[in-house]
Parts: sequence; C-alpha cells; structure tokens
Amino acid sequence: MWRVLAARGFGGLTLRAVAGEMGATTGLVTHYFPSKRALVRHALEVLDRRSAGRPRPAEERVGQASGLVRLRAVLLDVLPLDGPGAANNRIWVGSWDVALADPELAAEHAARYRRARERMAGYVAEARRAGELPAGPDAGDVAAAAQSFVLGLVVQALFAPEEFPPVRQVALVDGYLAGLAAG
Repeated sequence: MWRVLAARGFGGLTLRAVAGEMGATTGLVTHYFPSKRALVRHALEVLDRRSAGRPRPAEERVGQASGLVRLRAVLLDVLPLDGPGAANNRIWVGSWDVALADPELAAEHAARYRRARERMAGYVAEARRAGELPAGPDAGDVAAAAQSFVLGLVVQALFAPEEFPPVRQVALVDGYLAGLAAG
C-alpha cells in the first residue's frame, strides 16, 4: 500500500493497485478492506502512526530545551528538508483532498492539526515565560499562525523545491520566529 501511495497518491490508491503491488488478488484485499474508503482510512491511520513515530532530528538536537528553541524545532521537523521528509509531506498534502471530501476524515485531520497547535501553544507560553517572546495575542493564535506559515511553506517547497531548498526553508522559519520575538 505504501508504495502505491508514494507513487500514485491517494487518487491512485485503489484496491486493484494495492492487490497488484502485493501480487495478490483483489478479492484478498477486499477481505481486509471492503471499500476504497476503508483502504484510505487505513492508509491515513498508518501515515499518522508513521508520522508520530518518525525521527524528529531538530527536536532531538535541542534535547530538553523549551520555549522558542522547541517551537523552532517543531516547525523545522514539519518541513520537507530531506528526501523522506518530502515524500511524507507529499503524501500528507495529497491526503487533504481525500479528507476534505469526507466529513469523518476531515474531522480526524482537524484533530491532528489541533493537537499540533496545542503543543506549539505550550512552547509559545514557555517562550513568553522565559522572555523570548513578548506578551501579545493568545498563545493558541500564535501557534495557529505558525502552523499556517509552516504548512504554506511545505506546499511551496513541494511545488518549487529549486526555489525553496532546505537552507531557504530554515532561513524563512528563522525570519518568521525573529519577527515574533521582535513583537
């Protein structure tokens, strides 16, 4: 299933394509996934688990740091800064279309993004307590803006990797955070 997703996206994720990739019959696949929706739901669950369990190099480098350093690490770990990061982001961005067409899947995506924002809001609050960020808008609003910024950067980097190489992505995040710190 994963190879089909990586090669064809969610539009090409069909029971027949998965069966072909496995060297199995479509009947065998439909025993486990009675519909394309069930297959897509499973793919999103696998993607979510893989994403949650994947290495987070920037976060790992900052260790026990908190506040602005941790917020920066979270934002950097979202970006397509290497091959695996780009592949995962292509799949996630591709999943948006599928999720928007299905209210239940949309709600699950919204919950994932909400959890990420809540985590970022905690880092914003830590940064304020440490004097790294000025008081200002609600920490949740700052986190929502940061998430929106980084997801927009993901899309730009996926569509125009030559214009948004890793070094520029990092510089843009650093500039964004410097703007937050300046108030």
